[in-house]
Amino acid sequence: MSDPLFDLAGRVAVVTGGMGQLGSELAVALAGRGMQVAILDVETEPRETAAALRTGLEEGAIRLHRCDVTDRREVEAALALVEVDWGIPQLLVNAAGIDAPPDAPASEVGPFEDVPLDALERVVDVNVLGVVVPCQVIGGAMAREGRGSIVNVGSVYGLLSPDQGLYDFRRAGGEVFFKPVAYSISKSALVNLTRYLATYWGRSGVRVNMLTPHGIENEQPAPFVEAFAGRSPLGRLMDVSEAVGAVVFLASDASSYVTGANLVVDGGWSAW
Repeated sequence: MSDPLFDLAGRVAVVTGGMGQLGSELAVALAGRGMQVAILDVETEPRETAAALRTGLEEGAIRLHRCDVTDRREVEAALALVEVDWGIPQLLVNAAGIDAPPDAPASEVGPFEDVPLDALERVVDVNVLGVVVPCQVIGGAMAREGRGSIVNVGSVYGLLSPDQGLYDFRRAGGEVFFKPVAYSISKSALVNLTRYLATYWGRSGVRVNMLTPHGIENEQPAPFVEAFAGRSPLGRLMDVSEAVGAVVFLASDASSYVTGANLVVDGGWSAW
């Protein structure tokens, strides 16, 4: 028997970055709870390991709209298609985001003093404007309807400084590597964007909250996993599925009096 507090059946969700590791997990989980889910992403092919996402796309519970979420016209066009299919969404999950890739140029992962500004601008453009624009377009539409929930996906690195010691193994191997500053700047901006929109739309029936995960397991090198586990109160990385419950809570009527909040799912990392 379903719990009406957490019942999402028949509602419409938009998940930006829904082809990525976390976004696809959330899209599939929401569809599995009876939501109609639209993914907005520049990627159009599911990852090899995302069999459940591929099935959802084939069956139509999940629909993909190729969209650059930093481009207002593209987001408006995607929302128009969602409206035709299902109506105005009740949920927006802003999961689109980038970081310096593993094969980033040495200048991007070198000393802070030498980080090129164009690399910083690229990350901030996607991670901040890629949340602002969907909030303007889709959040604005939900506000006009007088209801809705927005979940912005942040990171512990938006609250705390990265522990550069996690990457000692790379430096021991002769690399010059530091966790870049751009990701921290971009994710910290979302903390106050969330608060701003929560107060801005509070009387319009739109709740705006933040999900802050940390340490999602993604086939990281063994020395990183060992170092992370040694610093984590739970002694391990996070399985991506462990973000689902928080989003279901923030999307559902169970959180009807929750707005402007930051729900931290980090295995206790920020409690030290």
